[in-house]
Amino acid sequence: MSSPPKVLFGFHAVSVRLKTHPKSVLEVYVDPTRRDARMRQFLDKAREADVRIIEADGTRLTKLCSSLGHQGVVARAEVINTQNSLDELLESLDPATPALLLVLDGVTDPHNLGACLRVADGAGAHAVIAPKDHAVGINATVSKVASGAAETVPYFMVTNLARTIGELKERQIWIIGASDEATSSLYQSDLKGSVALVLGAEGAGLRQLTRKSCDALVNIPMLGAVESLNVSVASGICLYEAVRQRGFR
Repeated sequence: MSSPPKVLFGFHAVSVRLKTHPKSVLEVYVDPTRRDARMRQFLDKAREADVRIIEADGTRLTKLCSSLGHQGVVARAEVINTQNSLDELLESLDPATPALLLVLDGVTDPHNLGACLRVADGAGAHAVIAPKDHAVGINATVSKVASGAAETVPYFMVTNLARTIGELKERQIWIIGASDEATSSLYQSDLKGSVALVLGAEGAGLRQLTRKSCDALVNIPMLGAVESLNVSVASGICLYEAVRQRGFR
């Protein structure tokens, strides 16, 4: 039985799908009153991909995606089947390439998840992992904020995060948690090997069991008055420090 079509909205999210999987896009709905250069460029891409284009007013677009942030563009597309499991993805990695994973513990805000996926894509992370009971799934808002990264970064929701972390350790992946209470700095850590960077929700931080499951805890130095960073900002700092140490390969 096939999955129901996925709804994507916003220029970035729909454009990435048109670029990466054009044949999966069933139809694109656009606001005919928007005639600016950005819309013209988008329509050129849609026509080049031979996608059915349907004109729709703002009310219909909002109803289609349940959001006011559609920018005049909404698409219905087939669900893309990626790796079925985290194990399958890890087995497919080049042995010469160290794994780079982002683990999110307790991130339930779709805007934060979308931003984390976007930065994970930018840093070339192989996957984002989250627990099923303390996370948000991929929805239209996540896809919009991710600006296409929800289509490119594998997102695995696991039943037991502590058990999954244990399985990552068995694969020789070093588990590094970010915590305000850690005494070691992120910049003192060796991130050149296979690592999973674990971050908790803003405010609550890592859950106790998750914290205990980490091989090491590090902090991000805070030089101003605020005590912590948004989880997506913190994810970006941690991931790009790993990228920097690896020499931008």
